[in-house]
Formats: sequence, structure tokens, C-alpha cells
Amino acid sequence: MLAIARALVTNPDTLLMDEPSEGLSPLLVKEIGRVIRELKASGLSVLLVEQSLPMALSVADRVYVMSTGTVVWEGTPAQLEADPSVKARFLGV
Repeated sequence: MLAIARALVTNPDTLLMDEPSEGLSPLLVKEIGRVIRELKASGLSVLLVEQSLPMALSVADRVYVMSTGTVVWEGTPAQLEADPSVKARFLGV
């Protein structure tokens, strides 16, 4: 939360976040998701790299799945949810 606050002090147009939920309890992951949704609602663009698939899908407008540095799939959260082969092959779900 402190890192997010420090980034927001600069009044950015876009916020880049690299795994903000890493190492956090499930309760804090939900809180981070809530904060990201609020930031998006305020008009801030957010680029999120995240290992928590449920949290990422709850805040994303678009999803890009990468494997060894290459985008192997892109679409909406709903499209990803509907494609179990992508989740199984690349996301271990």
C-alpha cells in the first residue's frame, strides 16, 4: 500500500504495478484489488502484472498472457474464463 501511495503522489496518468499482491494474505489481496478498482474508477490507467489470477481478472479490462516473453493469448477476462485450455496450458489452473 505504501508503494502504491508513493507512486500516486506524483499524480501519474498511468500506474504500472508488478505483482502488488505478492506475499500478502488473502484479505490484503482483496483490499489491493479494491484499491485498484477505485483508482480505475477515478480515471487512472493501470498496467498490472499479477500472479493472483482471480484478483487480476476482477480488475482487468484486457488480459494478455505471456510465455517466455511472448504474448501467447489476449482477450477479455470473460474470454479467458471461458477458455480452460489457455488457463491449463499457460496459467496452471
